[in-house]
Amino acid sequence: MKTKDRMVPMGPLEGIKVIEIAGIGPCPIAGMMLADLGAEVILVERAAENPNGAGVGGVIESAFFRRGKKSIALDLKIPESINAVLRLVEEADVLIEGFRPGVMERLGLGPKVCLERRPALIYGRMTGWGQVGPLARSAGHDLNYLAISGVLHYGGLPGDTPYPPPTVLGDIGSGSNMLLIGVLSALLHAKATGEGQVIDAAICDGAAYNQTLLASVRAEGAISEEPGETFFRAGSHWCNTYACADGRYITVQALEPNFYRELIALCGFGDDPDFTRQHDPKTWPAARQKMTALFASKPQAHWCELLEGTDACFAPVLTLPEAAEHPHNRERGCFVLDGEFLLPSPAPRFSLTPQEMGVIPRLGQHNEEILGR
Repeated sequence: MKTKDRMVPMGPLEGIKVIEIAGIGPCPIAGMMLADLGAEVILVERAAENPNGAGVGGVIESAFFRRGKKSIALDLKIPESINAVLRLVEEADVLIEGFRPGVMERLGLGPKVCLERRPALIYGRMTGWGQVGPLARSAGHDLNYLAISGVLHYGGLPGDTPYPPPTVLGDIGSGSNMLLIGVLSALLHAKATGEGQVIDAAICDGAAYNQTLLASVRAEGAISEEPGETFFRAGSHWCNTYACADGRYITVQALEPNFYRELIALCGFGDDPDFTRQHDPKTWPAARQKMTALFASKPQAHWCELLEGTDACFAPVLTLPEAAEHPHNRERGCFVLDGEFLLPSPAPRFSLTPQEMGVIPRLGQHNEEILGR
């Protein structure tokens, strides 16, 4: 794990100017990604605290999604502030916002007004339900969008309720990443044609799109809507999470036959008849019971020593600090230590224009530089 170098970001998006209207959820993460990629991101923040904020991550110094951005603090309820943002729009390549449909229009910063000021502008809108549809103006969060998209149904153990996964699946994977793909694609179009456009990025859309592989597997009959034992729902012994003797956990997912053979051989089950038919669900309960007893007999470190680095498709379940210290993650620089804070590093890696994380700004730190006041 390396210590963060406080250089100004110099990535592949150097020269691109982005206006981000501050909010919560996936839009700030998309803004962070753009800043990590080298764009100049001007974060328009509230001059006063939002009484309806989520109450999560309220300490501004540890709001890692603000890193690399320039912060200006404005009261968007007064015309002077709206005019200041519109002047910035005239020189911007991208504007991103994450409010409910209609909010930006009521502020006087909707896409029609902004595109009149800057016809080549990419106007990215990030919501949970999208700009149109029966639920567009309803409140919601990560879990709700995964539920309505069909993703959540396939999570959890057989006979159990679908479990809420971390927000990386909905907010980030189906929200921030989709907004980022849309913005970058539209930027290429704008650079070629001079035409700006509006990006309607909805988490429910992204979640539906992200389950294309799952839909393909379903079409092949590998999973169904009935709650039963499938390898997607931890029914198999070769695709599961197991508890160890020390209360820690490990994972295996030896899908391919050659990897499966290595897993059961290393675990001592190579000649066990319960393990000969990998894809026969009738054999899974007995095999899973034996694997459960085996992994529960030794601590996590033992299984790491035996299985890690082999083709058994194995990995230990780690906490964030442990992940930062893992040799593989350390060598790849997956995490950075910034004083007392542990930050995930930007991804992916560029051979010619490497990314550098910028500093987390103070609220309104760049008012004078950008607004002259």
